[in-house]
Amino acid sequence: MRVPLRSPPRPGASGRHQVLFVLAECVPFAIALLVLVIELTPMHFLYTGPLLTATPALAAVTSGPRGTLAATALAAAVSITTATHNQAWGNQMVYSNFLALFLVSAASYTMSRAVRRRSEHELNRIRRIAAAAQAVLLRPVPARLGPLRTASLYVAAESGAQIGGDLYEAVQTRYGVRMIVGDVRGKGLPAVRAAAAVLGAFREAVHYEEDLVEVIRHCEEALRRDAAVPGAVDEEALVEGFVTAVVAQVPDGAVVELVNRGHPAPLLLRRGEVRPLQPAVPLPPLGLGEFIAGPPGITDAYPFLPGDRLLLHTDGVIEARSPQNEFFALPEAMEAAPPGGTPGQFLDALRRDLVRHTGDLLTDDVAMLLADRADRDRSDRDRADPTGRAGRAGAPTGGPP
Repeated sequence: MRVPLRSPPRPGASGRHQVLFVLAECVPFAIALLVLVIELTPMHFLYTGPLLTATPALAAVTSGPRGTLAATALAAAVSITTATHNQAWGNQMVYSNFLALFLVSAASYTMSRAVRRRSEHELNRIRRIAAAAQAVLLRPVPARLGPLRTASLYVAAESGAQIGGDLYEAVQTRYGVRMIVGDVRGKGLPAVRAAAAVLGAFREAVHYEEDLVEVIRHCEEALRRDAAVPGAVDEEALVEGFVTAVVAQVPDGAVVELVNRGHPAPLLLRRGEVRPLQPAVPLPPLGLGEFIAGPPGITDAYPFLPGDRLLLHTDGVIEARSPQNEFFALPEAMEAAPPGGTPGQFLDALRRDLVRHTGDLLTDDVAMLLADRADRDRSDRDRADPTGRAGRAGAPTGGPP
């Protein structure tokens, strides 16, 4: 399922470029109207045939096939109107202008269609590459991990992109189910590279390190090693780059253990009420470990009972703004979501609320990972009737109720 969230035009230089592009699209039609004014006034002694002939070619550059046809129709209408008004149908030049307009229009339309098809082919190729990268970087989260039913949701803010700077993972280990959700400062390829470094280290360390603090330390060291490669990271990302992350562990007992490095607090939904799981000692994000004066980290433990739902998310969710500049109230949305159902259905309800709140506009990446501790009866039923795995990024996934 494709998530209908997209980015608004970025401010600044790109906004000016968009204005200039819109103005360029209007040029052919403005020329046609200018010719009409000249021909219907005493200035009609000016020869305007070349101006009308050029309009389809100009439209082909900026407006695509449909714009080329519209410019051609307008130029033909202007030519017929002016020839009729000036009683010039017997003039050989009028028919020459119509022939030139037809030839230029046919060539412009053909060229415009060829360029459009080539662009679409290139875009589809890029999307296939992005989908392959997506499968490697943010692989599907299993619908069932030990005592948990899980689901994930990811939407990249970059228009047309499938991957960005947010990351998530959930893994079954001998220490229990371990999860991570993180957010890389910045966007584009440097953010994707940093996310890949952190995820790679997490996937390796969770199987060998018993202490969650050591797991997240491996992630930070991987980030530092990646930044130390000459030319791998631009100067701005090297100086100001960091990754907020929270790592969670759910062992066999009714508890969840967390190590939070500057990330938004996970939210625990219990009996219709949401509680943020704030860290006892706030710590800086990954990449800023030199600012930690005391121990490298502390593991916080919280009760996680059957029927509870744990949501790990990035700040792209809670900082999403409405057209009235109001933040998205995630805890209230969780409490208002329909009770029961699968984790995938729960995330889908949150997604719909987010779409309504933002007016279908997203300015930052969104990642959510939901862990639902099933009761014993449901756990036994799921083991007897296992289901498929989570779907692609951007689509909430999960097991059966």
